[in-house]
This record gives sequence, C-alpha cells and structure tokens, in this order.
Amino acid sequence: MTIALRTCTLEDLHELQKISYETFNETFKNQNSPENMNAYLDTAFTLEQLEKELSNLSSQFYFVYFNNELAGYLKVNTNDAQSEEMGAESLEIERIYIKSKFQKHGLGKYLFNKAFELAVKNNKKKIWLGVWEKNENALAFYKKMGFIQTGAHSFYMGDEEQTDFIMCKTL
Repeated sequence: MTIALRTCTLEDLHELQKISYETFNETFKNQNSPENMNAYLDTAFTLEQLEKELSNLSSQFYFVYFNNELAGYLKVNTNDAQSEEMGAESLEIERIYIKSKFQKHGLGKYLFNKAFELAVKNNKKKIWLGVWEKNENALAFYKKMGFIQTGAHSFYMGDEEQTDFIMCKTL
C-alpha cells in the first residue's frame, strides 16, 4: 500500500472537476433530491469556478493517490479565501473528498495531517471546517481528530437550506 500526495495546478483542472463531481455525488446523492444535487454540482464545480479557486493564492489543493490511483483531494484556505470570516490566524479545511472505494484506508487522516502541517508551518492558531449536520461519518471523524462544534451556518443545496456545523481545533 502506497499513499502519495501531489499539489494540484491549473493543468489538473479537468481531473479536479471529475473527482469533485464523483466524490460529492457519492457522498450526498442519497440524501438530496436529484434536482438540488444537479443545481449544486452545476455551479460549485464548473471549470470556471474551479479555475478561480485554483488561482487564489490563499487556497491550496492536493491530490492524494492510493497505489498510484487518484483517490481524493484536500482543499485548504487561509486569509480571504476562507468561507467564513475566521481571521488571519485560522486555516480552513474546505474539502477532504475521498472516493468511496478508497475510504477506510487512512486517507482522510493523511489529508487532515497535511492540513495540520500546513497550519503549523504557517503559524496558524486554529484549524476549522464546516460539515453537514447529517454527515455522520465526517462528524465522527472530526470529533475523533479533536474538533469541537463552535457554531453553525447555512449551506444551500440547490434551493434547500441545510445546516453545516462549524467545527474548530485549537493548535
């Protein structure tokens, strides 16, 4: 078993779009209407939107490979790229997306450790993220990693308002 990490660049745009659609759809399609899923996917993961995110110097993307096969990715944000105003001393984990067939192999923890390493390297005092209140696997994982819920915010899946828990870990 080999795990490898690689920084995403603009040349990876199409592969990033493909894995974003795949992982998001696998995770959330059974809990949301097809109309709301399509509405979200058609705006969140367009080539234009992903190019904008990849081009933001305050965001970083990393592909994770399991036995040389692309298994998922990490997106972290600092400064103005954070999806909530959390200040300059915070790093946001916006996405840890792992294809379902690669889950339970330690890849989520591997990507979390990369985010933690980036936070320490950049002198951040806090790591935070938003996680859907109904994503029980993710909630259990983050609690296990030492995160505590500190708030909540609205997340729109198409026309449906959902609640994401804000979870933080002080470094």
